[in-house]
Amino acid sequence: MLMGLRVIFEKSVLQSQCPYRLMDDLKAVDWANDFLDSQRIRGLSLNSLRLYAYDLLNLARWFASASVRTSDLNGPRILDYIRFQLNHLPQPAPQTINHRICVTHCLYRFHHGHDIPGPAYTKPSPFAPTRTRRMLQRTRVKAPRRLVVPLTTSEVSKFWNSFRTFRDLSLVALMLFNGLRSREALLLRLEDLRLANREIFVTGKGNRQRILPLDPQTIRVIESYLCIERPETSSPFLFLALKGPNRGSPLTPTGLRSLFRHHRRISTVLKANPHRFRHTFGADMVRAGISLPALMHLMGHSQIHTTMLYVKLSPRDVWREFYHATQGCGHIELPDSL
Repeated sequence: MLMGLRVIFEKSVLQSQCPYRLMDDLKAVDWANDFLDSQRIRGLSLNSLRLYAYDLLNLARWFASASVRTSDLNGPRILDYIRFQLNHLPQPAPQTINHRICVTHCLYRFHHGHDIPGPAYTKPSPFAPTRTRRMLQRTRVKAPRRLVVPLTTSEVSKFWNSFRTFRDLSLVALMLFNGLRSREALLLRLEDLRLANREIFVTGKGNRQRILPLDPQTIRVIESYLCIERPETSSPFLFLALKGPNRGSPLTPTGLRSLFRHHRRISTVLKANPHRFRHTFGADMVRAGISLPALMHLMGHSQIHTTMLYVKLSPRDVWREFYHATQGCGHIELPDSL
C-alpha cells in the first residue's frame, strides 16, 4: 500500500544525520533530508528539527500539487505557496505560515547559494544592505499581536494551593519565580542543582546555558521533593513520574500538560499555563524595577528586543502608573476595582 509523503523518526542514525526523515512512499526525499542533515550539523535541537521536517512536509505537498521544484521558486511562487496554505483546512496560523516561508528561504539558499529571486516590484537597489534586500524579497503574513495578561496574585495563590506534592510545587516555583520554560524545567538534571550556592544551571533554546539564582521558598520545596518523593532510580533527570507504570521515568511534556489541565479544573484558574507563568515572572520583575539586560539573562533571551516585546503592562499596571504619576494633581482617582 502506498503511504505517500510523510515524516518518519529513525532512532539509530549517525550524529551528523537528522533522525527526522521525509519520505515519499518508501523513497527518501533527498532535497529535504540533505537540508535537515545540514541543520543537524549546525546543532539545532530535536524539537527544531522536527518542526523543520513538518514544514518541509507541507512544502513537499505543495510541490507535488503544483508541479514545482526548488529551482522554480521566486517571489510569485512564494505567494502561490501562501495561497495554497490559506486555502486548505484547517487553516494554519499566520506564525506557522511565516515560519514555513522562512524555512523555504533557508532551503533555497542551501541548495542554490543565494536568496529566492523576488518580483520586479520588490527588487531593491544593489547598494542596499544585504539584510534589507532579504527583507524586501520576503513575503510575510501579518500576525496579530496578542497581549498575554499576567496572572494576578490571587490567581497564583489559588493555583499554587491546588497542588499536593513537592514535585509539582517545585515545577510551578521554577516557572513562577525563575521564569523557566516548561521544556527547560523538564530537562533539568540532578547535576544542574547547586542548592548550596542557591542557584541552578539551565540549558535553554539553542543550547544556551545560564545560571539562575534560587529563592529560599523554591529551595525548600525542591529539597523536600528530593528527600521525600523522588523515586529511587538511575535516571539523571530531576523531575520524574511519581506513580503508575512509568514511575521513576522522566516526566514528559504530555504528562506536564495533563498535570496543568487537572489543576486548572480544580483551581478554576483557567488561564494558568507554563507560558503565562513565565510571562507573570517577567511582569513581576519589571514591576520590581529590574533592568532589561538582567531580565534578558534571567529569561534566556538572545536578543534584548525579545525581552522588550515579551513583557507588556496589563491595563491594571497602566492605571497604577498613571495614578502614581498624577497623584497630587487632583485629576484622577484610582478605581476601587484596582
